[in-house]
Amino acid sequence: MAGSGEESKKMKLYSYWRSSCAFRVRIALNLKGLEYEYKAVDLLKGEQTDPEYLKLNPLGYVPTLVDGDAVIADSFAIIMYLEEKYPLQALLPQDCQEKAINYQAANIVSANIQSLQNLVILKYIQEKVGPNETTPWAQSHITKGFEALEKLLKDYAGKYATGDEVYMADLFLAPQIYAAINRFEVDMNQFPTLLRVYKAYQELPAFQDAMPEKQPDATS
Repeated sequence: MAGSGEESKKMKLYSYWRSSCAFRVRIALNLKGLEYEYKAVDLLKGEQTDPEYLKLNPLGYVPTLVDGDAVIADSFAIIMYLEEKYPLQALLPQDCQEKAINYQAANIVSANIQSLQNLVILKYIQEKVGPNETTPWAQSHITKGFEALEKLLKDYAGKYATGDEVYMADLFLAPQIYAAINRFEVDMNQFPTLLRVYKAYQELPAFQDAMPEKQPDATS
């Protein structure tokens, strides 16, 4: 019974293997060494619109984190919650300027890139514009965002995006660069800083274990 009680206390992450937003949160959980139960939500089958799931996340997106009585939707909110409740392995630097750069980089990804290439938007482009227009659409917004990130980070980047420690900016960059390369055929050679830090992520187990293809609901 003791084991059952511990299992019930374990955090639950409602995730879809290919979601870059869920990918960010998986990295954060791994970095902080937090165990969680993976709850797959198949976006292609429309499981995000199931009434029971909508009770947890009224917007019908992933990820959603359940930690005891706390239910948090939206990757940014989840990461900030984890940072405050589980401060070990800080995801933000102490310096206020460096912290602001991390917020800015994360926001460029979440508000100006990923939100314009998510499943809902790409389906709309496919239906309203044309079936061959989704990749050019995504490439355009990824390129614009990456150009801004390349300029923003060039004076701050060390081994990682804002220095030699992994912080919030890296959590947002890694999934977005992964998607740019593996889904949208973006040539990363035009973004040398971003490509360099992305290669550094390949050496980190917390990032590698969070990769889409390693998730229990991954398909080929």
